[in-house]
Amino acid sequence: MKNIAVIGAGTMGNGIAHTFAQSGFNVQLIDISEASLERGMNTIAKNLDRMVAKEKITEANKSETLGNITTHTNTEDGVENVDLVVEAATENIDLKLKIFKQLDDVCSENTILATNTSSISITQIAAVTSRPEKVIGMHFMNPVPIMKLVEIIRGYNTSDEVTKTIMELSKTLGKVPTEVNDYPGFVANRILMPMLNESIETLYNGVAGVEEIDTVMKLGMAHPMGPLQLADFIGLDVCLSILNVMYDGFKNPKYAPCPLLVNMVRAGKLGIKSGEGFYDYSESRKAEKVSSQFSK
Repeated sequence: MKNIAVIGAGTMGNGIAHTFAQSGFNVQLIDISEASLERGMNTIAKNLDRMVAKEKITEANKSETLGNITTHTNTEDGVENVDLVVEAATENIDLKLKIFKQLDDVCSENTILATNTSSISITQIAAVTSRPEKVIGMHFMNPVPIMKLVEIIRGYNTSDEVTKTIMELSKTLGKVPTEVNDYPGFVANRILMPMLNESIETLYNGVAGVEEIDTVMKLGMAHPMGPLQLADFIGLDVCLSILNVMYDGFKNPKYAPCPLLVNMVRAGKLGIKSGEGFYDYSESRKAEKVSSQFSK
């Protein structure tokens, strides 16, 4: 397995492409937007520059990594003759089903189809293809080049052979693959998202402020980042989407998203990506807390 396609040049997609390319794979990075591809490649180059500055890689390594990536706006061109496709599009079930239907039509019958979904059913995605045994979840953590964990999620029909192949492939990337079963949120987000949601509820109920909640969790629980800051980093829209998937999947009120989270997403306050969430990330007030609107 040497030729990889990555669908989506956003935060996760460009991180996945970077990781495969740095490990010597030929990567086809695909996005319908030329501007997104340009931003994605610029992000990869900047991240590689930081690694060069820290003497983790050489300039030659950087050039080789960038040379291993080819960009495409046409999916069919990008997935020709690849061994594996990793889909890293927006966390939207309708979009993912559409992408997998298309991939099933245009990819070789031997191509493994993986999704980087953080919560959506692998079995449901696989069901729109003619190769459910070759569909699997590869849930990378953000930032992909740094974080070691990859959740490997088997759908109901995913074969043992495909699972073994993807587990071994993940190890060649320097990752630690962990196999989990296909239930909403898998393991990482089934545990993480209720904690983030409860942190938002704590703020919503006026128990404490943004910095106070994050400080308690950082200093009291040894978390490297407070939960509200982490939610900003993930994207509040992504958090809301994952909670909705779990709430719909389990029908358990403990997964119901906090009204404050819903309102913030409606207002376009999505965290770092929009410049403001629980903290203000504008140039003039970078990472200052935003507190005036957090009242019940």
